[in-house]
Amino acid sequence: MKARFASKQGFTLIELMVTLALVAILMAIGVPSFTAYQRNAELTSFSNTLISGINAARGEAMKRGMNAMVVPKVGNDWNSGWVVFVDVNRSGTYDVNTDITVQVREAAPSYLTVSNTGASAADSVYIRYDAAGYSRLTNGAFGAWTFQVVRNDVTGSELLNQTRRIKIASTGRARVCTPKSSIDDDCRANTTYQ
Repeated sequence: MKARFASKQGFTLIELMVTLALVAILMAIGVPSFTAYQRNAELTSFSNTLISGINAARGEAMKRGMNAMVVPKVGNDWNSGWVVFVDVNRSGTYDVNTDITVQVREAAPSYLTVSNTGASAADSVYIRYDAAGYSRLTNGAFGAWTFQVVRNDVTGSELLNQTRRIKIASTGRARVCTPKSSIDDDCRANTTYQ
């Protein structure tokens, strides 16, 4: 006994229209979610790159028993990128001939803004670690910094979600957090860290 097979047919116009309508609905739902995901991933990646540079400076300072620093590539503009180096000549500035270059980061993408928002804003030209891994100010005192990385292409309620704060304690520990409100400077309301 032979089984009957249905003949091969194409799609009807109605089936094609229904399929296209479903695809359009799924795209309308998925594209905004993907855009938010992509923005968050770019912001998190850049913030983690800065944390990586800060941690590299701290590690080199302790490993070599010398001061290590993170400084902006141009003046005091953190958006220009940064250089991580071991301050061999103890000048407090980057000297390509005598200092040991650990890491160089290019400028931030145009849609991100990096700024120092903490109490040590006057010392925002550098982040310095001593041989014990403590962060220090220019006067030699222990220093704590707060940097903020913000997407400048968003507004309103989305702006807070697209903000990362980089907190550097005077003990040298650096962390990244997402503030829960505009007055949450220390990310104390935050229970999860990135």
